[in-house]
Amino acid sequence: MAEIIDISPEIHSKIAVWPGDTSFSQRFLCSFKGGGNLDLSTIETTVHLGAHTDAPSHYSPQGDSIEKRDLSYYYGSAQVISVQIKRGERIYPKDISHPIQSPRILLATNSFPDPDRFNEDFCSLSPELVEWLAEKNVCLVGIDTPSIDPFSSKKLESHNAVFKKNMAVLEGIVLSHVTEGLYTLIAFPLKIRGSDASPVRAVLIRYGHTCGT
Repeated sequence: MAEIIDISPEIHSKIAVWPGDTSFSQRFLCSFKGGGNLDLSTIETTVHLGAHTDAPSHYSPQGDSIEKRDLSYYYGSAQVISVQIKRGERIYPKDISHPIQSPRILLATNSFPDPDRFNEDFCSLSPELVEWLAEKNVCLVGIDTPSIDPFSSKKLESHNAVFKKNMAVLEGIVLSHVTEGLYTLIAFPLKIRGSDASPVRAVLIRYGHTCGT
């Protein structure tokens, strides 16, 4: 049997978004409570919401938008690794305590503990780490923070390193309940034409477990 582990925060009106970005809102056009024959709603939101993946067009004018991305980035073997560094610091290769065993690496920093409360001192990636992971044939790197670059970064060094190495990123995932190890990742983006990002329902699959255990 397979265990499905949800690593996506719940989406609702109070979930934190990048300061100045569009918060999530939902409006019902028709509802059972209002006497309608069905529930029908519309939403407004940033595409960089909760667990999400950036398209290369988000950080490079030469980058593809999200509907053009190869879906193989977002499905397959993934390795969860805990990182022990101070809040606000970048992660360097020296901070990785385990051998790289998967083409998709998810880093647990516990530096953005509440998806509903934005804190600026989250951990991020160093461009050196991106280069190092690329040398080990990593195609996707994920992190449990809103961005792979620091909050104050304007040059987006790590995003640019990802673009240079043709990798994918997965941001805003929740890993506090996940143990280190190997899993199967599923985190497909929506096929939104021209979009610079997409929310995803990110899950990890762990095999070899029976229901109820």
